[in-house]
This record gives sequence, C-alpha cells and structure tokens, in this order.
Amino acid sequence: MSECNHQCEGCASADQCDHKIEKAKFNSASSVKKVIGILSGKGGVGKSFVTSLLASSLSKKGYKVGILDADVTGPSIPKSFGITQQAFGDGQFIYPIETKSGIKVMSSNLLLDKADDPIVWRGPLLGGLVKQFYEDVYWGDLDYLLIDMPPGTADVALTVFQMLPPDELIIVTSPQDLVSLIVSKALKMAQMMNIHLLGVIENMSYVECPHCHKPIYLYGHSHIDDLQKELGFTLLGKMPIDVSAVGLIDEGKAEDIDSKEIDEIVNKYIIEEK
Repeated sequence: MSECNHQCEGCASADQCDHKIEKAKFNSASSVKKVIGILSGKGGVGKSFVTSLLASSLSKKGYKVGILDADVTGPSIPKSFGITQQAFGDGQFIYPIETKSGIKVMSSNLLLDKADDPIVWRGPLLGGLVKQFYEDVYWGDLDYLLIDMPPGTADVALTVFQMLPPDELIIVTSPQDLVSLIVSKALKMAQMMNIHLLGVIENMSYVECPHCHKPIYLYGHSHIDDLQKELGFTLLGKMPIDVSAVGLIDEGKAEDIDSKEIDEIVNKYIIEEK
C-alpha cells in the first residue's frame, strides 16, 4: 500500500486504509450555511479568545452563530461566555446552550458534572465525541458555525479535519520567534486537507500605550509581514493585548467586548454580503 496522502476520494487503497474516516453530516433539523475552523499551531496564542470574539461580532451584526468547541481536553469556550449549566438530550438530539445573545455553544465541559474534571481519552474517542457534536447536536438554522480546533497538527486535529472538513480555516498565531515554523506547519496541513485558508490573525501583537497610544512590542517586533510575503497567505489582522478584554473573558462576558480589529476582520473577510 502506498503512503497515505489523506485524500480518500479516488484512492485505490481507501477501503483498506486505517485513515479512512466517514464524513460527518448535520442532522435533518440543522442547517448551517458556512463552517469556519479556527486553528493554532501551538497552544497559548489565544485561539479560543479569538473564536469567542469572532462569534460575538457576527452575532452583534444579526447573524445566527454557533461554536463547536473541538478542543475536547482543554475546553474554554463555556467559561468565556459564563455558561455553567449542562447540555441535555432527549434521545434524538443534544441541545446546545445559548449565550445571552443567542450564540449556540456545544463543548465537552457542558457534559461534565464538574467543569474542572479532566477528560483523559485517547485520540479516537476524542474524535468520536467531536463527530457526535457535529451530527447529533440540534444546531437549527445557523449562518456560521465556528469550530474551535484543538491546538497543534496532531491526531485529533487531523481527525477533525477529515470528519468535519470546514469550508474555511483561520490560523491564529503570536509574534514569537517560532512563529514561522508553526504557521508553516499549519499552512501545510490546510493544503494537505484541501481546506481553503481564509487567512492568519496575529494575536498579542502589541500593547497600546495608554498615554501616547503608540504600540509597545512586548515580544519584540513581529516578523509576520515578512512571513506573509514568503508564504503568500492573507494577513487578516493584528490583535493587541487588551487587559480589559482578558478580564471580561475571565468574568464570562465575551459578548461585552468591543474589538475594532475583530470587527474589521469580520466585515472585510468573513461576511459575504457586500
């Protein structure tokens, strides 16, 4: 058998390949116009933070939005929106919890008795749970479903991309020295899985001085512009470190954050209606 390229269609060895994974489908009660995956090449760059702000911005503009928290072992979306109740099912569907503005959220944390209980599972079980979130959750009618991906490009992320191929992908990164290697790996993964890359968001790019309003580069000057020219991706925007926004996330008030940078990204790159 030849080496697997993770493209099952048209492959003569697909039936014998261990990587062959059945594609997930939404149930008959759910209609989703666009699915966008948010990925980071490593943890700690604010992927879930960006996902929460993107969802909030879209919701404020009148769109129906859902978040599928695929970061099963490190879920943080419920806390960002102050969700404490558990999800429930009726034997046919699992019902997501809605935030105060109506964003539908499904996360592994919503199935636990205690939010700080760990999920110690191997990759196939994690992928199976994410597939269940995709297929069995009553999403209803959504304009956008954002998938908060697990960090990295390992087994769980690969399985998610194979089972639930999003329409588009956003990569979140930070201005640290290893960014070129990390972004390059994430870009190659998107290309390998034939997923359209919407672009890259650099988070924690700078801090704005409260007095002179000039940017302060805590991590040194970013090389993302040079990397953009080298690799040819779209740089969607640069996000500053905003202490007040971080505080609101900790309080579960993601929907109270106003981010002009996120609004610009949503208006220019995500919303299709011009």
